[in-house]
Amino acid sequence: MKALSIAAGIILTSLVSCAQKVKEKDVPENVKMSLQKAHPEAKKVTWEKEDANYEAGFETKDGEYSIVIDGAGNILETEVEIAAAALPETTKAYIAKQYSGEKIKEAARITDAKGIVTYEAEVKGKDLIFDSAGNFVTILTKKD
Repeated sequence: MKALSIAAGIILTSLVSCAQKVKEKDVPENVKMSLQKAHPEAKKVTWEKEDANYEAGFETKDGEYSIVIDGAGNILETEVEIAAAALPETTKAYIAKQYSGEKIKEAARITDAKGIVTYEAEVKGKDLIFDSAGNFVTILTKKD
């Protein structure tokens, strides 16, 4: 049941209407302040609007980040790019078995507002989602 809840949340987040780029001047101050408080080192921030939420994309010395913040300034989700080798062993074993010979194009660790961690691995144009233990949860097909 917990895995189903996680999958539903990830799918909901991923299926929101098409994101639209927005200029920083059009992002509410409380949303920008939330980002600044959480990541004061964020530079060259790009913004997108997804329904009522804002997504900030940026890089730091620690890597590439994507943070979803609601209109009230609450951080809903933080995604940080990680090396494929940093994925849980269970995740890597699943991919090796199910996608033999395929490479992981990108990998990320996602933390939601409740602190629940999931992992994402892009393989063959699909985002594979895994729970915090590295167990497979669902597949999200990338939209072009």
